[in-house]
Amino acid sequence: MRFLLTALSAFALWLLLTAGSGTILLWSAPELLAGGVLALLTGAMARSFFCTKGDYRMANPIRWIVLAAYLIGPFFFELTKANLDVAYRVITGKIRPGIVRISPGLSKDLSVLMLANSITLTPGTLTVDVDEKSGDLFVHMIHIDQGIEKQAVVQPEDVPSFYRFADWIRRIAE
Repeated sequence: MRFLLTALSAFALWLLLTAGSGTILLWSAPELLAGGVLALLTGAMARSFFCTKGDYRMANPIRWIVLAAYLIGPFFFELTKANLDVAYRVITGKIRPGIVRISPGLSKDLSVLMLANSITLTPGTLTVDVDEKSGDLFVHMIHIDQGIEKQAVVQPEDVPSFYRFADWIRRIAE
């Protein structure tokens, strides 16, 4: 069941990304074949990650809609703000780099992975390590506010973009 759900999801994503380039409805025969082969390989390799034994929460289409809303809304907004902030800091030279420890309170591996990737994709930040026992993230930031000490343990609400990310990801994957 996990293999089938993962393969079907991968194939649906393939169809979405390659739509409009063929003669069979929206796809060509080689694209459909390549998508099927890649979906089967993805299903074989990622079945235990996408749907763990007895846990099919990420197979729920509502969660995928919430994920799309997160990516289009808050993530894109924070991404834009971070780009402008990094440009400002590069031009003015006002940086105070450092590493902070974020305690997001996420319990699932997928949630921690999604948060770490969201932070890393945001300009000016990089997730450098994850404490697997507590789920805490070590994040290098281009600028740490004066109220936050370097190497400090901070809550996500102390860094507003991380708080929004963690809140959305909790709704999606937990």
